[in-house]
Amino acid sequence: MNWSVFEGLLSGVNKYSTAFGRIWLSVVFVFRVLVYVVAAERVWSDDHKDFDCNTRQPGCTNVCYDYFFPISHIRLWALQLILVTCPSLLVIMHVAYREAKEQRLREAGRDGCRRIYPNPGKKRGGLWWTYLLSLVFKAGVDVVFLYIFYRFYRNYTLPRLVKCELHPCPNVVDCFISRPTEKNIFTLFMVATTCVCIVLSLIEAAYLVGKR
Repeated sequence: MNWSVFEGLLSGVNKYSTAFGRIWLSVVFVFRVLVYVVAAERVWSDDHKDFDCNTRQPGCTNVCYDYFFPISHIRLWALQLILVTCPSLLVIMHVAYREAKEQRLREAGRDGCRRIYPNPGKKRGGLWWTYLLSLVFKAGVDVVFLYIFYRFYRNYTLPRLVKCELHPCPNVVDCFISRPTEKNIFTLFMVATTCVCIVLSLIEAAYLVGKR
């Protein structure tokens, strides 16, 4: 990861955000991105390798793992983080578009004309709508992924033991998940931080509408 580029993006997002948006960004970066990079990815690194079933039937373990865990938890979390941070980049792109348009007008020798965007970063007009829709999209993505996690991992917890009777398993076999308690702790932490981010996005959206 190129941290200098990432730092530039974060500073841009922070510059054009409200106070609630800065809190949201801090929660996402510290409690979601860093936790994912530093700890969570390692916790799930052995999820398939150490998924043990009490049978030596070829293919049984793979079939059972695919049935109970159709999507890797950590990859699903990574997709969630990517989708939830993209709308903030759209706000930066919108501001950059405004600044580029002002620059083209100045280069065309129209300095005496009234500026279209006296403050390109001020949330007025189209930028206000872009910012508001980005908040709604971020909250919507988090809600959708909470539902997906709930569907795949009932009550957001992983069982210590799963029973599988799919072909080519010879009978009902017992399969054991690697480090379920540790993974449950990270899962519940992820759910809690996601709920906090949803609340912050909705509060910020209400603040924008009320201020306007």
